[in-house]
Amino acid sequence: MRILFVHQNFPGQYRHVAPALAARPGCEVVALGINPSPPLPGVRHVRYPIEAKQVPGVHRLAREFETKVIRAEAAARAALALRAEGFVPDVICGHPGWGETLFLKDVWPDARLLTFAEFAYRARGSDVGFDPEFPPAGDESAFSVRTKNAAHLLAFEASDWLVSPTRWQASQIAPVFRDRISVIHDGIDTAAAKPDPRARITLNREGLQLKPGDEVVTFVNRNLEPYRGYHSFMRALPEILRRRPRARAVLVGGSGVSYGAAAPEGKSWREIYLDEVKDRLDLSRVHFVGNVPYNIYLNLLQVSAVHVYLTYPFVLSWSLLEAMAAGCLVVGSATPPVQEAIEDGRNGVLVDFFSPEGIAAAVVNALARPHAHRALREAARRTAEGYDLKRVCLPRHLRLITDLAEGRTPEPTRL
Repeated sequence: MRILFVHQNFPGQYRHVAPALAARPGCEVVALGINPSPPLPGVRHVRYPIEAKQVPGVHRLAREFETKVIRAEAAARAALALRAEGFVPDVICGHPGWGETLFLKDVWPDARLLTFAEFAYRARGSDVGFDPEFPPAGDESAFSVRTKNAAHLLAFEASDWLVSPTRWQASQIAPVFRDRISVIHDGIDTAAAKPDPRARITLNREGLQLKPGDEVVTFVNRNLEPYRGYHSFMRALPEILRRRPRARAVLVGGSGVSYGAAAPEGKSWREIYLDEVKDRLDLSRVHFVGNVPYNIYLNLLQVSAVHVYLTYPFVLSWSLLEAMAAGCLVVGSATPPVQEAIEDGRNGVLVDFFSPEGIAAAVVNALARPHAHRALREAARRTAEGYDLKRVCLPRHLRLITDLAEGRTPEPTRL
């Protein structure tokens, strides 16, 4: 069996699937992408150059599509070189987000294309226009969203099958494609992300050590930005710290932008919303630790008394499920991605994304009554075990790829 993985930032979502397949006897695994990455055992990583450039004068609404076509052409040329070597994949597993999969079925018509359907953009009812603080720029915004989806739709049309990490994300895909989609999460390592009463974390040069039982409020994202509710959390923080004088807030994340628009005036969203509330904060109890190594991040979850996770209706973060696996009491936004994993009062607490008062009240209540919320923590852990990498998600991914390689039609997930 021959498998080709395609992802600009390989391995991305294929970090576990690709080496697991490569370890199988008689399985040849090749990865195609742009950026360098540490080698994975048994995986040949082919990087391709971008040679073409955008042409001046292209319509502004077509620029993103043009960028993806340029990448698609470069990936296709690398694919043609692989074909000339005699490499013909049985299955191509690809992320369409950068356009790279666009022409691969033309290079290998008999290969079965399994596309990672992470998200489909909508002008209404999803992330765009969700936050009234950042309203869409009139009709032009809707036009932009439609063209943003163009490469995705072409990739979906060419695909033999789609895989999406959550039911809600799959439900955003156009109905015409839903009879060939499987919902399989990427998977989390619940053996690593687990409760540990012995966990300790040292925060600063003075040696401040935090442990389970301390009033630690955690907030984690790749970057601290509005898409992940950073502004709502910061507006809730003064009241949390005022009402709980022993509480500390630890925020993990960078100052860049992963999603949405860049901050205005050359500032970062982190600075803007900190400046908004800092006169009402005891800054000695607010710890911005940036991006941290994975083991430190897990330790932080293990000492957390309350973990706050807020998001627009958008892609669900792995960090929510890892926090649940670590036994965190999660205060999460009542938005569709979170509601798929958390039921209010059963395995977490749900709050209004736009209510700093509601967020603060939920966090303060959780800090004041830790024993009363023990059952929610235990239920969160049980929920997270349903997303376990080794026992649940990886075997399902491998079965799906094998079925496609051997010509079987998988059973679609009913949405």
